[in-house]
Amino acid sequence: MQSQTITFWLTLLAYEAVWLCTVAFAGSGLAWPGVVAAMLFVGWRLLESRERRVECVLLIVALLLGASMESLWIGRGWIAYASTWRMLSVPAWILGLWACFALTVLPLFGYLRGRPWLAAVVGGVAGPLAYSAAEHGWHAMEFIAPVWRGWCAIALGWSVALPLLVALGHAGQVKTCSLPGPEGLP
Repeated sequence: MQSQTITFWLTLLAYEAVWLCTVAFAGSGLAWPGVVAAMLFVGWRLLESRERRVECVLLIVALLLGASMESLWIGRGWIAYASTWRMLSVPAWILGLWACFALTVLPLFGYLRGRPWLAAVVGGVAGPLAYSAAEHGWHAMEFIAPVWRGWCAIALGWSVALPLLVALGHAGQVKTCSLPGPEGLP
């Protein structure tokens, strides 16, 4: 198994590469390269995970949460996406990014455990900045005027999503660690 430091750096670099690939291709109207990159990342993280059960729960919750929030933001006319390949009312590539993000929670955001207010601030600031980078750098999405509505909605959504995912991940790790193992195994 990889050390935690190696896992941290590999996860961070791989996630950033997937994010860049996804938004760059989506901005050019191609959703499938980002979806494939996201599927490869998810497969790799689940294969390497020491907490596979917990990460599967995080994955499901993040996909449901992401689909709900993105549908609301799109439906209210606060944001629009460049790529038209969609699952439900949300582009498949953005759901792929939500799935990938869910699998970064345990290896990258452990420092936020027990600090929900800090997690809310990090989510509330970093979320809109990532969306803005996707808009201005790659034209993968657009905030619809007046722009402040989309920014506020994304800030609020991510200030709830990140602390929720961190808390779920931590609770799952504690529960998993406290379960008795099979007899005869250390």
